[in-house]
Amino acid sequence: MQEAHTVLAGQPTLGLNALLLSLDASYRNAGLSRYISNLMAHLPAALPDWNCLAYVSRPGIDIPGWHVRQASWNTAKPMRRILWEQLALPLAERRDRIDLLHAAVNVGPIAGRCPIVVTIHDLAFVRFPELFPRANRAYLQYMASRTARRSAAVIVDSASTGRDVVELLGVPESRVHVIYPGLNAGLCPAPSEERLSAFRRRQHLPDEYVLFVGTLEPRKNIATLLEAWSILVRRDPECPPLVIAGGKGWFYEELEDRARALGLEDSVRFAGFIPDDDLAGWYAAATLFVFPSLYEGFGFPPLEAMSQGVPVIVSDRSSLPEVVGDAGLHLPPEEPALWAESIAGLLASPERRRSMRAAGLAQAARFTWEETARRTAEVYRQVLSHG
Repeated sequence: MQEAHTVLAGQPTLGLNALLLSLDASYRNAGLSRYISNLMAHLPAALPDWNCLAYVSRPGIDIPGWHVRQASWNTAKPMRRILWEQLALPLAERRDRIDLLHAAVNVGPIAGRCPIVVTIHDLAFVRFPELFPRANRAYLQYMASRTARRSAAVIVDSASTGRDVVELLGVPESRVHVIYPGLNAGLCPAPSEERLSAFRRRQHLPDEYVLFVGTLEPRKNIATLLEAWSILVRRDPECPPLVIAGGKGWFYEELEDRARALGLEDSVRFAGFIPDDDLAGWYAAATLFVFPSLYEGFGFPPLEAMSQGVPVIVSDRSSLPEVVGDAGLHLPPEEPALWAESIAGLLASPERRRSMRAAGLAQAARFTWEETARRTAEVYRQVLSHG
């Protein structure tokens, strides 16, 4: 184990399972890793009288205000990480005298001596089991349920996920706490027009394009977006291109095959994973952002797009209406013709896009990591006070 700081006696000690924290410029540094990193960045200020100790998967991670322990074996592979969480973490918890353990991503150890708080980000693996590989689905369904029932408190990213946790996992509503994640501060403010023009040239982007950002996996419902785009192109061959950006998830090959089958090679671009440092530019340079996902525990991409002043269209399912509010359009995710019509309408109406830009900026400003950390700290204190 690696230790970056000295734990102070006489103060409560929080243990945070941060094995999924990734600082790499890759798809692994996506929503779940961002949740962990932003929580770690803001929790010390919300817990000035606590020791904050994080269990990480690799050396060299040093975050101000945190004591760091590196896992005792390589946890890069999922099965090795699972075994460490279930076998080694309970032992580490005892040795480090953890008073409260926060399992930051859906699953925690079945055994252990101290109270657990778990964050369940979504239950897509229960709502849409057919969209997940069998082994992945079985593990998540079993372990998330066991963890949630054992936990003293369950934090969820949205009221929609909270309802799912109560309904699907049988957790009493009194133990479920809705705490919205915050906006990635690195995305603010939007780049200037001069920088955006330079960005478009550097990335070989046209003056207008429609953007999707998200991991390429079935529940993102990109197939509907491709169907909508084939309708748009038939109506207007000169319409702006669709740019699909995101890391490759499971079954992504089917999307590229579908785009070819629809004859969209010249009007749809698969841009791959976008590093955090470039995200603001990709959002801000876009004319419109679209996100037809079937299910989201929260939905960072629409929030990030709004923060850059980009009008958004999202699915009307799960948490997305909560995130977007009245600032964007909400559409049924299974109606490509309606998506095509709505996209065409916004592309043709600069005045409406300006109105949505202002509303989106105001909506995005409501989500801050300071508030997320403050409310999370309140849950920790509540759990210990009732322990």
